[in-house]
Amino acid sequence: MGEDAKRRRGRGRLSTIDLLPDEAQPDVEWALEELRERKKHQTDILRAFNARLEARGIKPVSKSTFSRYAVRKAIQFRQLDEARRISSELVEALGADGADDLTIAVGEMLKLAAMQIVEGGKLSPKDIMELARAVQSATSAQKTSAEHRRRMEERIADKVDEAVEQVAKVKGITAETAEAIKSQILGVRAA
Repeated sequence: MGEDAKRRRGRGRLSTIDLLPDEAQPDVEWALEELRERKKHQTDILRAFNARLEARGIKPVSKSTFSRYAVRKAIQFRQLDEARRISSELVEALGADGADDLTIAVGEMLKLAAMQIVEGGKLSPKDIMELARAVQSATSAQKTSAEHRRRMEERIADKVDEAVEQVAKVKGITAETAEAIKSQILGVRAA
């Protein structure tokens, strides 16, 4: 692997904005929010950002530094917005059960991608560890999703059971008829 490829894989060189002291973090977050809203010109945001920094006794950032930072963040915002849009459309298309199906699908896609990366070789121990953590997280999300669904189904079954029992008492319905109603509502044989 060439030096350029190695350099691109890492986090890259930290920008002047990344290196600002902790007390500037609220100002950086403000600038990011302003950039994301896209209601003001970038030069106006930079001017206000530098004024905020100077009020804290921090040196202002250059126009080119801020511009590179804004472009990098705009790309990240677009990628995030696209991922959210796709996820939203998938969940909508899959219906009420979609979140579980989406969790399973994403987990399986991540596992497949991890296998392809491993087959490609040239992984450092750190890369392998990060892949293992990602797969573990996906598997955990799948398990959590399934457990959540099971708990929700149990709660619904309990509420249906209570409601049918109350109606049965008031209306004088036999226990056998009440069980048949529960079975029809829940789609399973009631115990």
